[in-house]
Amino acid sequence: MDASITTTPAVLILLGPPGAGKGTQARMLEDKFGLVQLSTGDLLRAAVAAGTDAGKAAKAVMAAGELVSDEIVIAILRDRMAERDCSKGVILDGFPRTTVQAQALDALLAENGQRISAAVSLEVEDAEMVIRISGRYTCAGCGEGFHDQFKKPAIEGTCDNCGSTEFNRRADDNAETVASRLIAYHAQTAPLITYYDAQNVLKRTDAMGKIEDIAIDLEGIVGGALN
Repeated sequence: MDASITTTPAVLILLGPPGAGKGTQARMLEDKFGLVQLSTGDLLRAAVAAGTDAGKAAKAVMAAGELVSDEIVIAILRDRMAERDCSKGVILDGFPRTTVQAQALDALLAENGQRISAAVSLEVEDAEMVIRISGRYTCAGCGEGFHDQFKKPAIEGTCDNCGSTEFNRRADDNAETVASRLIAYHAQTAPLITYYDAQNVLKRTDAMGKIEDIAIDLEGIVGGALN
């Protein structure tokens, strides 16, 4: 083991529905604390591309049109967290989603004498989330993001960044679909809130304000959890 590594790597979990800003905040926390964001989807794709044992197992399952099991996801997570760049700690985005997965994650961490440092719930208002997500779209040319209410192009129909007049909107970014996703999220995540609250690692932060203000709150929470 590297002699410079004297502390147990931190393990942070970000909880929040689609559109709550988990990805944005995770990247800012990476830069601030030297942590590594781990997204389940990215991990699966990387493991498949690398041809690891767990990646091969995941590829076979996905090729059959089935869901990748928790055991395979945990195996992929174990491999990734053992890599050198994760020596300071990780931020988990999108995992765990259920209490069964949370228990499996606890068991994985226990193998190395680790535990969850903090599980942070990004608290949002559902009605506002529907507006946020259903109104967003991107430039087809450069990928610049816009919004029907909050970030309109300076010249209607023309991208501020590259001048393109072609835009894309995700098919599932509509009010009905977003509302359904939020209902599913709350049903799925409520038990996790209880689970991590019982472990005294649950933290909550208001995620309805400005990105910069939310980042300051999260830095305080994470900084406290790492000390």
